[in-house]
Amino acid sequence: MRYIKSQMKQLVREDVRLQQKLKQLMVEHDLEKSFALKALYHAEVADSGKYMEAYRELDDLK
Repeated sequence: MRYIKSQMKQLVREDVRLQQKLKQLMVEHDLEKSFALKALYHAEVADSGKYMEAYRELDDLK
C-alpha cells in the first residue's frame, strides 16, 4: 500500500481521533502538516495499522 496525500487528508478529515493525533504530532515534533500527515500514515495506517482498512476503502472508491 502506498502513501497518497489526498487519501490521508480525507481519512483525517473523517476521524476526530486522527485530527487530534495530527495536531499533537505537529506541536510535539514541530512538523509541517505534510510531514505530520506522512508520519501519521506510517504510525496508524501502514503495516496493518489500526486505520489500514479505512484507508484501503478510500483507495477502492477511486
